[in-house]
Amino acid sequence: MSEGILFPGQGAQFEGMGRAWCEADEIARATFASADELLGFSLSKACWEEGERVHRTDVAQPGILTTSVAIVRVLRARGRAPEPAAMTAGLSLGEYSALWCAGSLEFEDALRLVHLRGEAMQAASEEVPSSMLSLMGADEPTAQALAEVGAAHGICSVANLNAPGQIVLSGELAALDAVEAAAKDHGVRRARRLTVAGGFHSECMRSAANRLGEALRDVEVRAPRIPFLSNVSGEPVEDPERIKRYLADQVCAPVLWEHTMRWALGRGIRSFVEPGPGTVLAGLLRKIEPEAAVRSAAEPGDLAR
Repeated sequence: MSEGILFPGQGAQFEGMGRAWCEADEIARATFASADELLGFSLSKACWEEGERVHRTDVAQPGILTTSVAIVRVLRARGRAPEPAAMTAGLSLGEYSALWCAGSLEFEDALRLVHLRGEAMQAASEEVPSSMLSLMGADEPTAQALAEVGAAHGICSVANLNAPGQIVLSGELAALDAVEAAAKDHGVRRARRLTVAGGFHSECMRSAANRLGEALRDVEVRAPRIPFLSNVSGEPVEDPERIKRYLADQVCAPVLWEHTMRWALGRGIRSFVEPGPGTVLAGLLRKIEPEAAVRSAAEPGDLAR
């Protein structure tokens, strides 16, 4: 069976992401040049030369998408991409890369959407002071119980079910303070505040979800050519209107990444490609199924392996 393709989300960014690919291949250079022109500012400069700016939500999101698309285009040109892939999925923001890969979204539309998504999520973060909290060693019932503790102090809910023992809560700052204080009493080994702009995948992002939903009305989304697995359902979705609805819902809904990967594994898919930046998804998959294999494509040197 062919490999699946998995795309990283926000948090995978780093200063310089995509630069090595652009130095190594004209296809990658053209992809970043196109992004710079479409966005009306130098995304490449923001990602490569402006330090901490790469971590802003409104830069990180288009930057990660553009890096992923550039890598896949190079892989395809060099005969190193699975064609056709067995399935595709992306973690949160990575869904836009996955939909481009599946032929559902044009790169130009995906880029404009993620730029708007990033701006809207940055604005929502400034409107509602909030963050995210990783619960090391927690299971889903424990995470739900702690979310209820937090919800007594403000918005608080489960945001990411990433892998066994790796669950993330999201919410207002006072709510997360309460969760941190109660975490050890619920058997959580460690609660770690994430370095993010705000409480993604929670009701803290409602204004961003509404803005994105409006923008999606004017974008053409086609039925995927290969199975596209949604974060919202953890299963394939084919109907373009449902895809649009799920993309808007996903801003406030939990990311069902472990469910998504178990769907793929249950269909016999055991090998995957992760077109960077980073290797976050390989690490998560090892926790879900140690026998599964993930071929990294984070740097040009990975092609020689």
